[in-house]
Amino acid sequence: MFLLTISPKTIPILISQSQIVTILSVVVVFFLILLILGVRKSYILKKENDQLAQSGSLQSDDDNKTYKDFRDGHLYDNN
Repeated sequence: MFLLTISPKTIPILISQSQIVTILSVVVVFFLILLILGVRKSYILKKENDQLAQSGSLQSDDDNKTYKDFRDGHLYDNN
């Protein structure tokens, strides 16, 4: 059997530690900005929902109408 062992001495270092830290920092900042924007948007939507609930404009006119039987038309067989 042939086992390939790779030692750290045989692989050249392509990315330095400072580059890894820089890339991770950029990724963390990016996702932190997304998180802040999401929390902000959620807060704004909750505030708007509370205002609509208090004003009573969430009820539409369709909710206040009585039920009308739609089967009274000429296309349906009325028995």
